[in-house]
Amino acid sequence: MREPHGPWAVVVNPTKFDDLAGVRTRVARSCAEHGWPEPAWYETTAEDPGEGQARAAVADGATLVCPLGGDGTVRAVASGLLGSGRPLGLLPGGTGNLLARNLKLPLDDLDAALAVALTGTEVAIDVGEVTWDGGEPAVFLVAAGMGLDAEMMAGVDPRLKRRVGWLAYAVSGIGAVFRLGFGVRVTAERQRAVSQHARTVLVANCGELTGGLALIPDASLDDGALDTILASPRSIFGWIAIGANIVSRHRRGHPALVRLVSSRVDVATREPVEAQLDGDAVGRRSRMSCRVRPLALAVRVGGTPSSAATR
Repeated sequence: MREPHGPWAVVVNPTKFDDLAGVRTRVARSCAEHGWPEPAWYETTAEDPGEGQARAAVADGATLVCPLGGDGTVRAVASGLLGSGRPLGLLPGGTGNLLARNLKLPLDDLDAALAVALTGTEVAIDVGEVTWDGGEPAVFLVAAGMGLDAEMMAGVDPRLKRRVGWLAYAVSGIGAVFRLGFGVRVTAERQRAVSQHARTVLVANCGELTGGLALIPDASLDDGALDTILASPRSIFGWIAIGANIVSRHRRGHPALVRLVSSRVDVATREPVEAQLDGDAVGRRSRMSCRVRPLALAVRVGGTPSSAATR
């Protein structure tokens, strides 16, 4: 068992829980079981979804910081921890729990997730960085995208999402899949630029997305690279073919699905289209510049130290 080595913190999104007091009681019980002190609690706000709270926790001496909320909270806390040397512990509190899913961590069991955070080992993972339309950079842990995936995020009914979870995105996608695509040019280092009409462009740091969809089965969180996917089906039959390609783990191949692997990638569209960051809609954008920050974030996982790529 890991010996306690200092105070720790939980950064919680209070809007995700109907009984936050009960959650805090469960966390306190797990701390007692594992010989850890109770954490300091920091609540997110609409103005600051977790980055400032993570930095405050580090300044207050926390040796471990755990986001407790959705993927947006995880991303914001990770942004606040970059460069601090403090590890991130993942506690399930959202719909997708995408980073935890890719690291094979508990998705719906708070006690099991706490056990990993408090007693597990650490691995270093890559972090993606994106700049939209020449603005300030933001980090992503799973993926940044433009087109269909972002339209699904923007169009999801929050009440339905709360009731049925990730299936709400599928409902949103039924209408989005039939919309027209957009002209796009993608430039990845040391590779020929791709200019075409696309339905979605996704720059991914890992391979598994909402609902357990293994979009890029061989992508990993510690390979120092980003995987860019361009999907350009011309009909519903094209979508079916792409789906079959994904299900077959890309053994079939399909000309409407292009994949590029690089540490940097620039995406430019002819007109602004919906964009998303780790599953959160960010509005309409026309330029997306991404780069990878290799092994920039430490994350607590279970078992013995190993490559995040094999988890």
